[in-house]
Amino acid sequence: MKMMDCVEVTVEKEKYVRDGVHKGMQGWICLESRQSGHWLVNFPQCGENPDIATISIMEEDMKLIPVMYAAVNEEIKARFEEAGENQNAFADEPDDLAGYMV
Repeated sequence: MKMMDCVEVTVEKEKYVRDGVHKGMQGWICLESRQSGHWLVNFPQCGENPDIATISIMEEDMKLIPVMYAAVNEEIKARFEEAGENQNAFADEPDDLAGYMV
């Protein structure tokens, strides 16, 4: 991985959830190098909406994707806000969110 790569979070971890980042959210790598196996990743929203977070993510907890869609992040964020932070808002087979575009 390298700076400006688009990535998707592949796990749901409490340390990411505390900052509003959930499995399936997409972001981009902000720094040129990783530190202790972590990359600094920004998770934007569409338009003028504030970013969800810019946090360190373990390399093993994300995958490279060809294009990032901020609308995916907004959809996932809305699911968790509707369900409440203590519940898993993902169905057993989540919808394919890859078609969302900014």
